[in-house]
Amino acid sequence: MNETTLGGTIRTWRDRLAPADVGLPAGRSRRAAGLRREELADLAGVSVDYVVRLEQGRSTTPSAQVAGSLARALQLSREERDHLFRLAGLQPPADGLVPDHIPPGMQRVLTRLGETPVAVFAADWRLVWWNRSWASLLGDPSSVAPRERSLVLTRFPTADGDGARLARWPVVTEDRDASDRAIVADLRRASVRFPADRALADLIARLLTGNARFAELWDAGEVRGHTEDRKVIRHPAVGDLTLDCDVLHDSDTDLKVVIYTARPGSADESKLALALVQGVVPQAAD
Repeated sequence: MNETTLGGTIRTWRDRLAPADVGLPAGRSRRAAGLRREELADLAGVSVDYVVRLEQGRSTTPSAQVAGSLARALQLSREERDHLFRLAGLQPPADGLVPDHIPPGMQRVLTRLGETPVAVFAADWRLVWWNRSWASLLGDPSSVAPRERSLVLTRFPTADGDGARLARWPVVTEDRDASDRAIVADLRRASVRFPADRALADLIARLLTGNARFAELWDAGEVRGHTEDRKVIRHPAVGDLTLDCDVLHDSDTDLKVVIYTARPGSADESKLALALVQGVVPQAAD
């Protein structure tokens, strides 16, 4: 296989990534050290057939969204991500836009968090990555359209929205007003840091005309980062859990790592462990 083609390059990068690098067991039946195609497909949120067609050169024009997902799943550096985009005939993401690429070092740290529910949000509070434990605790958000995987749209719904909902069951914030203010203040900060990002500007315009509460908080002019508090998650299998929700910021990319933990020795710690054992609970019909 020609390793300079899109398919050959993806295969090379897949082969160099060990299962342990993405938190998977190596297993005993592996003939190679790298990831299997189905594992890459699962990490990137695409079908196995699509990965096969990419690697065999039968598909050569993935969308920017798919290219970004593959870059994150393959733990590419920024230069490698840009190379992947160019091989796919795409322009790499420009400077000044909200970045959603997770640096390899951060990805390794996330992998080492094990069964802790964790997710990564971009500066515009768009969900860009989550682990299996996050999906077990809150429900799998993969059925929500990528551009609608927005904490801001979830918290401040608009009439033209499609019902985007990152959590599949109720999540109650102890101080909802303070949390709402913090999210809007953080988004205002992002709007200045990434003034060339048209999608961010469109999101803010959509919210200003579509959600009165957001417009009220935006007009207050507050600017600050966002840290979280305690939340009650009404899980359908284990009941209510009260968990600490902490937000860690990467200063270079403004990515936000959101982590849920329970107080050691508490009943909530036992419930959290049970929720993770239960796995992803299917969403009930609305």
